[in-house]
Amino acid sequence: MEGILLCVTVVVVICLLAAVLDSNRFVTITYEIKSDKITRPCKMVLLSDLHNKSFGQENSRLIAAIDEISPDGILVAGDMLTAWGGANFGHALSLMENLAAKYKIYYGMGNHEHRLGLSPDSFPGMYERYLSGLKRAGIEPLINETACLPEWNIAVCGAQIDRCYFKHFRREPMEASYLPKILGEPKRDMFQVLIAHNPVYFDAYAVWGADLVVAGHVHGGIMRLPVLGGVLSPAMTLFPKYDGGIFYEKESTMILSRGLSSHTPPIRIFNPGELIVIELKPDK
Repeated sequence: MEGILLCVTVVVVICLLAAVLDSNRFVTITYEIKSDKITRPCKMVLLSDLHNKSFGQENSRLIAAIDEISPDGILVAGDMLTAWGGANFGHALSLMENLAAKYKIYYGMGNHEHRLGLSPDSFPGMYERYLSGLKRAGIEPLINETACLPEWNIAVCGAQIDRCYFKHFRREPMEASYLPKILGEPKRDMFQVLIAHNPVYFDAYAVWGADLVVAGHVHGGIMRLPVLGGVLSPAMTLFPKYDGGIFYEKESTMILSRGLSSHTPPIRIFNPGELIVIELKPDK
């Protein structure tokens, strides 16, 4: 019995130490994507799920890491803030302002940004103030809109899907007509990037026509275990299929960020935050 208690104690201590370490650090992961639609090499950084955390004063560590990469642009896959009681967005907006002074930012909304707008009584004025701050910094969020990058023959679309597609415990069916209705048709003559916060609908994004989907939301599963991967998704499903990494569906690829932070609970175990670099190259 004493041996069992000792083993349990050791495991708990290791998990606590990992939580303290991994909740306050991030690693840089690089992916290479090739397509004959891309005309010139393009390097993008992907940020997701910051949840208003700061790595160093005013996110100095995160900004320094991005500056070292020197990307051509930054893709934001949403949830840079947390729509929760007593929430604020100071660190998130400060980071966006600092980065927008140096890089072009393509901002796709997450369910937390969306919630601010849907619940003005719970978050009075926050949605308007956050969007105004982004726009003052020169960032126009892609809310079911597309930005074209002719220098590389790339199109970036930001999908803001309905809150019903973020239900707990189950996946709400998505009709085939839904994405064309809210997004329009993809730019099939360009390399089509879709910023879509929720990775669960990757199959629908592929059918829509995305060449590359960038997503977040799952936080790497909060805790990661060998072989089994991420343990818990925000939808309260155990060992989610999409927890982080690169996935393929038909002609589409999805890069799923494990995010930079978490909320409820605000911990990560054996699961450091991720700063992702995407190298987009011509396949010629």
